Amino acid sequence: MVAVVTGASSGIGEATAKRLAREPGAQLVLVARREDRLKALAEELPAPTTYVAVDLTEDEAPAKVADHIREHHGGRLSLLVNNAGGAWRGKFADAGWEERAPHDEVNFDAVVRLTEALLPLLRESAPSAIVNVSSTSGRVARGGSGAYSASKFALAGWSDALYAEEREHGVHVGLVLPGFISTEGFPQAELTGKALTRRLVSTPGVGAEAIVDAGLGRKPERYVPRPYAIAAALRVLAPWLVRRALTGGSAQVMVPRTGADEQDKTRS
Repeated sequence: MVAVVTGASSGIGEATAKRLAREPGAQLVLVARREDRLKALAEELPAPTTYVAVDLTEDEAPAKVADHIREHHGGRLSLLVNNAGGAWRGKFADAGWEERAPHDEVNFDAVVRLTEALLPLLRESAPSAIVNVSSTSGRVARGGSGAYSASKFALAGWSDALYAEEREHGVHVGLVLPGFISTEGFPQAELTGKALTRRLVSTPGVGAEAIVDAGLGRKPERYVPRPYAIAAALRVLAPWLVRRALTGGSAQVMVPRTGADEQDKTRS
């Protein structure tokens, strides 16, 4: 099994690489911007591992990854984990289009472009799988993160369509939708520091297991933690209730500040 993991230098991506390295016969390709982190992780993993240090928003990035797979793994590709992403917070009236554009570039456009470059290899290696890491915010949007949610909504919708298109070619498409997960970029200190909200936070390792379920297990969709699926269901069944909760109603405790609120810019 040859697996590509993007955003592998930290957080969910790093945890996913470590989890996949335990699979029998696994060979990994790590992709992220920080070469020093990738090199250190590659040396640590028990499975044969190579890496590509590249910014996936660059025009030549998808071709670099595809060429690397052909050179080092004979063009075989069993699993593509599109995990790399970024988040910037701001209200639309204040930030406008300038805040929307980078979210689309990192969270959606880069994923689509890399998938396009690697899809022929996935088809040739079928049965194979793609796992796109969206967010619970890709189903339920909060104020101040509309641009982020829009990019993750787009990723979720595109994933559903891609699954329908690629099923006949033996390429499964799974979707993982994390909620609050404590990572380097999003430490979630305000949540983990309170007993009332501590249970809302999960770990990168749990996210990695969800990715394995969606990829190797060929599950269609996984929320992390699992109970976050309730919020997505309520968004469809009782949108008025979700909107009330997210705008300071009686369920205000459900939407505390996160690590993203404390940082101007976070990217993996």
